[in-house]
Amino acid sequence: MRRLLEAVALAIFLYGLLGWSYIVLVALVHPQTLHLQLTHLLPWPREDTFGEGAFAASFVGFVSWRLLRPGRGKRR
Repeated sequence: MRRLLEAVALAIFLYGLLGWSYIVLVALVHPQTLHLQLTHLLPWPREDTFGEGAFAASFVGFVSWRLLRPGRGKRR
């Protein structure tokens, strides 16, 4: 069960980081579109709120992944 949680935490970290990186690139190339909705299917989330959520998910995933890794606290 611990390995499954570790894998899920790592996936949340990586996908959250990719989502946030996408919004960072959009902000650099087309900053005027950040207030627009992310998809044409739903009015919410907007691009900027998606970036905030992706960053938060990435942070939580990273912290969880680090806490679940075996050998935590050992120096290498």
